[in-house]
Amino acid sequence: MPKQRDPARPYRISLVCLGNICRSPMAEKVVAAELERAGLSDLVEVDSSGTGDWHVGGDMDPRAASTLRVHGYPTPHTARQFHPDDLADRDLILVMDLDNFDVVRRAVDEHGQRHEFDVSRVRLYSSFAPGSGDNPEVPDPYYGGDDGFTAVLNMVEAAAKGLTGELAQQLRG
Repeated sequence: MPKQRDPARPYRISLVCLGNICRSPMAEKVVAAELERAGLSDLVEVDSSGTGDWHVGGDMDPRAASTLRVHGYPTPHTARQFHPDDLADRDLILVMDLDNFDVVRRAVDEHGQRHEFDVSRVRLYSSFAPGSGDNPEVPDPYYGGDDGFTAVLNMVEAAAKGLTGELAQQLRG
């Protein structure tokens, strides 16, 4: 887990997928809830974005929102696009899949030095879930049915617990 860049402010995490309407906003809401349960919400800030611009300004996919609501999570969300300037004030960027990891990594390669941000601060989100070694990606449920959103939620919840545990160790010593 990368160290906090500026101890005077909360640890900042950004979750990234392709369009910022399915996986990353689901993960954002789940991680925020897990941080609240762990008493860390005042020490950690979470946001999300997408590498593509198709949905900027739009709501979360209705199927993602429905899945979250059924499981007791909030759903307000406005999609935004990942920008290299996000590197300036994030401690950790968690990406949902390898394709988007490559996009973020290129941004770090091109702009990271300017923002004092290195690639060690970029990880696959599911790397925090126990037993995720064989399949480190959270699949995109966009073109599938409702069951894909439930499967994604289960993956997102498992990783959120692992992430929160590591954050608790680091931030509380």
